[in-house]
Amino acid sequence: MTASSHSDQVYAGQAVYRPWTLPVYDLVAFKINCRFLFRVPVSEVVAMFDRNVSAEHLDVGVGTGYFLDNCRTDPEQSITLADLNEHSLRHAARRLARFDVTTVRANALEPLPLPGASFGSASLNFLLHCVPGSIREKAAVLDNVAACVRPGGRLFGATVLSKGVPVGAAARASFAAWNRRGMMNNSEDSLDDLRAELAARFPVHTVTVHGCTALFEAEVP
Repeated sequence: MTASSHSDQVYAGQAVYRPWTLPVYDLVAFKINCRFLFRVPVSEVVAMFDRNVSAEHLDVGVGTGYFLDNCRTDPEQSITLADLNEHSLRHAARRLARFDVTTVRANALEPLPLPGASFGSASLNFLLHCVPGSIREKAAVLDNVAACVRPGGRLFGATVLSKGVPVGAAARASFAAWNRRGMMNNSEDSLDDLRAELAARFPVHTVTVHGCTALFEAEVP
């Protein structure tokens, strides 16, 4: 799959991030959705960032910058934000202005316009479930992001699955509506497929499931 073959879906998946939605996004996404639908403690995601963020970090699919704002970071932290949505980039950059921040507009389904092997860590948090295609097709994102990380560096993130994990009735109804609107593209995303694609790329990796959310952490070979 190429980005152009699903261009409408790619843009639909990030269209929710607007100047008028971003100020309330954290409340809806992390206080409501994560707790009651995805069943993943936000503290677990913050802890994953604590374990993996390096001094030169790349964040792909930046949202509001919430997790980089709340995890343990060095005052001299260098952060590169990559996202297709200009509103998200501006919002997150303002939030993280105390760090050395660079923004790059990019589609994660395509090679990123960044130097190869130049980061110690990279996150793609709550991104894959917004990307069109099967997990096998979405795994191009893993390749593109990993190409920017030095060998031995860390790649990590979280994604919301629909198969192979417990999905409550309210979550299933929400997923169906969000998939129809293009806000999510996870109707076929399974835990087995995610594990398979990670294993094919990263000999050293872990996957931890909380509710219908998978947290993954990998060492880039």
